[in-house]
Amino acid sequence: MRTLAVIPARLGATRLPRKPLRLLAGVPLVVRVLERVVSLDVADRCIVATDSREIAEEVVRAGGEAVLTDAAHPSGTDRVAEVAARADCRGFHAIVNVQGDEPFVSAAAVRGALAQVTEQGFALGTAALRAAPDALRRPDVVKVVTADDGTAMYFSRAPIPFLRDAADAAERDARVLHHVGVYAYTPDALARWVALPVHPLERIERLEQLRPLAHGMRMGVAITDDAARSGIDTEEDLELANSQWATFTTTES
Repeated sequence: MRTLAVIPARLGATRLPRKPLRLLAGVPLVVRVLERVVSLDVADRCIVATDSREIAEEVVRAGGEAVLTDAAHPSGTDRVAEVAARADCRGFHAIVNVQGDEPFVSAAAVRGALAQVTEQGFALGTAALRAAPDALRRPDVVKVVTADDGTAMYFSRAPIPFLRDAADAAERDARVLHHVGVYAYTPDALARWVALPVHPLERIERLEQLRPLAHGMRMGVAITDDAARSGIDTEEDLELANSQWATFTTTES
């Protein structure tokens, strides 16, 4: 199945200004993410979707492909959908979305999310990592709970599953899943997602993936045992990423 990878990258981040262009080991962050996705060899074509000519120019300078998209898009998925709808992008069977601030994205997460669509029969796919119970206390860590068939039941910044009785702690701890912001879609499912109205749960939690779930779309979740690595949202995150980069590239090569 032919696969298109799209990396949405918006210039106007508030917590880390001009985030996609900030340097990670001397290279713009968005280029590092592009290099990572290309190295995984999961897609026939990889495009950075951005609202910024500066970002597009940096990507092209690095040998990548970039497309300028509408600056008014409310989410990365909307930006991906605009690219997927282009005439030259309509021949793909699956689309994978890797966020533009995830240079450490797990190979298992990307391949697992894509396999939900290409192998498991879901129209939508994503991934989650097994996490330590302390992740439940962190609102910056999005949690997901799944049904026995791997379908996502709910995503939340709140501690789910909630522990009602201490006797169930071991069972609860085994089910703590840290959602990874990687998505895969069939073209039809992606088009349907962005055509749906924003749902109140999406607004309340500020989690776009609740929109398709609330409207009855099924999303398969690939679960991996990789160690969780956060995206880059703050100056502290970027400093930590720079300190970890050499070790990451050594272990991943």
